[in-house]
Amino acid sequence: MIRAIFRFIGLLLLAGGFIFLVYDGARSIADQTLRLTKLGEFWNDIHQASQQAVRTQIEASAPWMWDLVKLVLNQPAFAVLGGVGILLMLLFRPRPPLIGYSRE
Repeated sequence: MIRAIFRFIGLLLLAGGFIFLVYDGARSIADQTLRLTKLGEFWNDIHQASQQAVRTQIEASAPWMWDLVKLVLNQPAFAVLGGVGILLMLLFRPRPPLIGYSRE
């Protein structure tokens, strides 16, 4: 059950990554220059106060960790979402059937 939930979340993240890939591609074609949406910019567009709250919490507990989070936030959104989606789908894939074993 849990495995199916994580696979579904991975599928949603993979679909979100594909949507951002198409969106960035359309913007790049329209502007005739490479335009990529960073994950941090997308988070700011959705809800800027939550990003500031998360930054405050991380800097209060582990200041070195904010550098890693900032590194992820500066990556293209399609790459982060697609990569995490693929990782979840691979980690929680169904077990292969046992060969020569009957479950009767």
